[in-house]
Parts: sequence; structure tokens; C-alpha cells
Amino acid sequence: MAISFLASEISDLCLGKPPLRPLPTTATIADAVLALKTSGEIYVSVWSSEHSNSVVACNDTGCCRCVGKICMVDVIVHLCKEENLSHPLDALQSNVSDLVTKVKGQIRHLEPNSSLLEAIDCILEGAQNLVIPIHNNARTNLRISQLTQSPLHAPTLHYNQEFCWLTREDVFRFLLNAIGVFSPIPTFTIEDLNIITKQTLTIHYEDPAISTLPLISHSLSAQTSIAVINKDNRLLGEISPFTLACCDETVAAAIATLSAGDLMAYIDHSGPSDNLVHLVKMRLQERNLSAMLDLMDDYYNPSSSSSSCCSSDEEFGSTKNGAVGRLIYPGRRSTAIVCHPWNSLMAVMVQMIALRVSYAWVVQEDYTLVGIVTSSEILKQFRSVVAS
Repeated sequence: MAISFLASEISDLCLGKPPLRPLPTTATIADAVLALKTSGEIYVSVWSSEHSNSVVACNDTGCCRCVGKICMVDVIVHLCKEENLSHPLDALQSNVSDLVTKVKGQIRHLEPNSSLLEAIDCILEGAQNLVIPIHNNARTNLRISQLTQSPLHAPTLHYNQEFCWLTREDVFRFLLNAIGVFSPIPTFTIEDLNIITKQTLTIHYEDPAISTLPLISHSLSAQTSIAVINKDNRLLGEISPFTLACCDETVAAAIATLSAGDLMAYIDHSGPSDNLVHLVKMRLQERNLSAMLDLMDDYYNPSSSSSSCCSSDEEFGSTKNGAVGRLIYPGRRSTAIVCHPWNSLMAVMVQMIALRVSYAWVVQEDYTLVGIVTSSEILKQFRSVVAS
């Protein structure tokens, strides 16, 4: 029964998925920032063909391909480079291709009739997003026709194919909805299944946040997080790429000037306190980083800095009207997502889906860090059904 379920076509997972909005490889990083802020999406896809329309479309799926994706974390890490901290506006005019990962296989194109098993195999091989053609129907064709007539879209573009993408979260949620077919695996503890990874990305609370840059890039690629610990190896919180992805580009200034512990408070969902903002500005002045200081001043509105972020159903727009360091949509708190070795696989999966993450920290009762359990390790368990 589990094997037949894994043979399901991935088109079943695409129902209701919106078409991707493309960003051409000729765009600048500033264009990517604008696309992120106006779309309300965590990621924007980068395409080899120069589409300027709001949907990805092409006559032949071979003539336009998704070559990568960009999120605000990529922009922040780029701005944190020493030369870019001094000239952030110039850095934002660099080509967006500079931010696209050179690691092959993170974006994979699959056909709608590909099986769920094929999708899982792609993910286990390192794919983060699976690009799937959307079958056209009368409603889609009508919308495409309307877009073609719009003066905002170049008349030379072709609109007979659209694409969406699937994430690990989509696959996870689909598996959870049919978890019974994999019985008894979901009832086993994560310790019994031996899926706890002991090697983790960690930083001490008092360490400079700038020292996390390599870890941030690694955790973004691995879709995990960075554990913030004390000298007794107890988990105090985390610096998550997902949280950073909900911030604006000025958070680069906080990473360059604060400790890891202060950075956790800075990127918390409600935004930083006035004291932390003042501390960042003071340290920027001490380092003569006037351009980054000017960029912060452009965003910082003292009258609204202490307020909460707007809810995600509000219209997306400029961050200048919201808390400094935050995009208009709220991020998650820097409180770490934890589970225990004796928790069942199903309980951990439910937690991951509810909090929209692909990992959970494994701790003892006193919060001593044991390791991490990831979506990849969990998917391997379901994949093993076919091999057994």
C-alpha cells in the first residue's frame, strides 16, 4: 500500500499552487529585493530567459529554465561582506546571478506525471525546489490571454506554459495526510529510528554575530538553522535563515555589529528595541560605515519601531512604514524549535508542518543540545519502504 502511494503523480501536489513569478538573470540584486518585498514570498525564482511578466511561461520548456532562487538571506550575506558594508547601494546594483548558488541540483525540473517517489529521490539528492509545469485549462488560458494584452508585458513573450514549484514542506504535508500507509514507522521514536544527527551548527551566545556568516550560508543551503548555546551546551535560541528571510537588507548592519545573543533579539518577530537600534548605529559610526548608517536611517521610523509587524494578510509594500529590520510580513520568533529523543516520528513531523520548518532541535529535559532531526532524514525513512 505504501509503495502504491509513493507511485502517486506529483501533479496531485500542485493543485492550487500559484504560478511562479520570474526574475531574469539580467536583473540586479536591487530588483530581487523589490520582487521579494512586493510579492510577499520568501523566495523569488531566477530564470535563464528574460521574462518580465508576472508568470513564468514559454513555448518550449527547454527554452526557459529556473536556474536558482533568491531570498533575503542571500542579500543580507552579500551585504555583510566587508567591502559591501562600506558601499551597500553599489552592492545592490550587482547582478542577481552573483547570489544564485553554484551548487548543482538545488532546483530540479520534473514533469507532472513524475511519481512522488521520484520527487523524494530528488530531494534526498539535494533538491530544495521542484519546478513543475502547470497543465493549462480554460481558466488559465483566459488569464494568460489577458496578461498578453496588458501593456506591462512584452508582446514577444509566449504564454502557453506556466510553472509552479514544490518544496520539501509540500511533500511533507502530503505524506502526513496519508501517514497511516507507512505504519508502524510513524509511531517509532526518533531515537529508535536513529535519525538524530549529532553534528550541528552552533555558536555561543556572546560570540560576534559576524562569525555566523559561513554558518548562515550553510544552514540556508541545508535548510536547517544555527543553534545559539551557552558554555554548558544548553540551547538558548537559534539564528534561523527563515527568520532572517523575513527581515529587510538593513539586518546586515546588525550582523556586522552585534553579538549572536543580541542578534536573536534584533531579528525577533516584533523587531528590535530602540536601544539595540541605537547600539548598531553607534557601532556603525565607530567603524565609519556611514553608507550603511544612511541605509538604516532610510528605513528607521522612530514612531513605529516599537510596534509589532503587520499581519501577513495586509498589503505588502515598503518596509519604511514598519519596524526597522523587518519586512512587512511577520517572521518567527528566535525561540528554538525543539523535540526530545523519546518523541515519536509523527509528533515531530506535525510540529515541523505546524511551524513550517524542515528541522527540529533535539534536547534533553534541561535543554542540553543532543542534535538535530531534519526532513531529509525523515524522508529517508519513508523512502526505505521501497528498498525493504
